[in-house]
Amino acid sequence: MIIDIHSHFWNFPGDFTENFIRQAEGARAGAKVDLSVDYEKYRATAPDDMISAVFGGKAKLAGIWVDDTDVASYVAQDSGRLFGFLSVDPTQPRWEEELRFGHQELGMKGVKLLPMYAGFCVDEERLTPLWEYCNENGLPVLMHMGTTFIAQAPLECTLPRTIEPVAVKYPDLKLILAHLGHPYEGECVVTIRKHPNVYADVSALHYRPFQLYQSLMLVQEYGVWNKLLFGTDFPFTTVNDSADGIRNLNDMLEGTALPRLNLDEIESMIHRDALNLLGIEFSDKTS
Repeated sequence: MIIDIHSHFWNFPGDFTENFIRQAEGARAGAKVDLSVDYEKYRATAPDDMISAVFGGKAKLAGIWVDDTDVASYVAQDSGRLFGFLSVDPTQPRWEEELRFGHQELGMKGVKLLPMYAGFCVDEERLTPLWEYCNENGLPVLMHMGTTFIAQAPLECTLPRTIEPVAVKYPDLKLILAHLGHPYEGECVVTIRKHPNVYADVSALHYRPFQLYQSLMLVQEYGVWNKLLFGTDFPFTTVNDSADGIRNLNDMLEGTALPRLNLDEIESMIHRDALNLLGIEFSDKTS
């Protein structure tokens, strides 16, 4: 079984400003990104035993706002394979109501935050009600960490180290740093190593293969393969392309003396039971 802990749903282009869409064209150098989301397209590029976390995103500053009810409707079309995460933008009014509604009324299993895109840092005092609620209700929180293509999104809000005060105050809260925090992978690796319930996902990295090789070598040398979760960042890439891209990283080392990534650890990561690790109850989970 493969669990994709990082896939998106949104209405394109309606959930984005024109400015966001224009800047998003530079998300992948040399490749035009199709931001439209279609579940059949996603399923066609994934193995049959795939299960996915799906979320939208809310960040008024960057120009993205996806209604959680739309995410819930998307998830409902295949409740045996999909489960939803809600999203909030703590810089906007009524975000605490949206948090409770997404969890209590829509049945979302976790929270997705876009700190840099929304212009807040995760260690700010105003987020205390969020951390308290998620800790009390066992909701894992997945955060975008690392680079962006949006000019107005402040990089100071995306450093992996900013999660440390939260991890110290709420040691049982499950936290996921997306994209291995790239290009701050080293900072991400040492952060997940020292905090037992802080993890990272490997979404949207395989199409920069040498960078990903170096990042996973850091993971290997620091001994934290067990803290990595598989994810794609669909529609930016797919399940099959992501898995194959990671599996084939050693191929480019042929003829060199560079150290190889452990293929057994890679397979374990791709098939890791993120639901169990994150404490997500998913009644339709397949065997």
